[in-house]
Amino acid sequence: MNIALRATATHLPGRTALADLPELAALPAGERAACLGLGIERVAVGAGLSAVDLAARAGRQVLAATGLAPDRLAGLIMIEPRAPEAFSTSEATRLQQLVGADRAWAFSVGGLGCASVVPALLAAAGQLATDPSAADVLVVHGSKPVAARRYRHPVTVNGDSGQAVLVSRDGPLRVRDILLETSGAYWDLFRVDYRGREPDRWREECTDIPTYAFRLAVESRKRIAELTRRLLERNGVDREAVSCYVGQNLSTAALRIVAESLDVELSDACADNLRDNGHLGPNDALFNLATAVDRGQLPEGGLAVVLNMSPAAAWSAMLVEHGTGEGGAVCL
Repeated sequence: MNIALRATATHLPGRTALADLPELAALPAGERAACLGLGIERVAVGAGLSAVDLAARAGRQVLAATGLAPDRLAGLIMIEPRAPEAFSTSEATRLQQLVGADRAWAFSVGGLGCASVVPALLAAAGQLATDPSAADVLVVHGSKPVAARRYRHPVTVNGDSGQAVLVSRDGPLRVRDILLETSGAYWDLFRVDYRGREPDRWREECTDIPTYAFRLAVESRKRIAELTRRLLERNGVDREAVSCYVGQNLSTAALRIVAESLDVELSDACADNLRDNGHLGPNDALFNLATAVDRGQLPEGGLAVVLNMSPAAAWSAMLVEHGTGEGGAVCL
């Protein structure tokens, strides 16, 4: 795979203490205890900012950091938000206008929840592979919960963020390989019933908690372990050669399960970002990767395995090499 992450910017609005979320006091005692036990202390909250607003801010940040003019972008790929602001509109082309990427192709991808960053990166790789004139593609996402309540029982607390990743042929972080698997067995495990309901009554609910807590958990452990084994094996990489593992931020328990299933230690960037921001949807994994790079946990020449999963359900493993390409990975 001939793509690189030239730069990453993650826009984080102000933070609110978990204990200060208005919904916390209204939760049943069991749900409240589960929420407080997730390992989250603060949640990123962008009051008045839409998913598109958050994405646009991140997009401008990454362009400013790299000095790339927006009209130089060959493509803009938006990871679609979980709920559009209006039906029958194009938020991808709205974002194109806000960023100033007038010459870019603009479209959206999604459908895999937290793992939707993977098809976005694959689409960017496809454009760079098929269009010799294309040099830079911007992958962007604004993460915003669908419902007013941020706690998704029994999983996590959703925070707000924008993320933009400049995908090019050269850059400091080279993507060597990506594996992705999906399953339709869990397609409606989490849902928001909204038809005929006022938005303040929307709530993201798990339709089958035992299935999530046991069946999907067991399958996810097996899938992630097997994907990682295949990823390393087909790239001729020994486990000992991997400098850093990162995943997504749902809870400290979920991070522990991933680490145990692989018999590795995850970067402390995961637990730290979870504690300070909550769950940032598709933005988690690359935010954690950028944080690990900033902390020196992925030295030049080192390899990282980036893991993602979604109760949609999807599982992915990505092999990233810290090379010597031009540009710089930034985490803002």
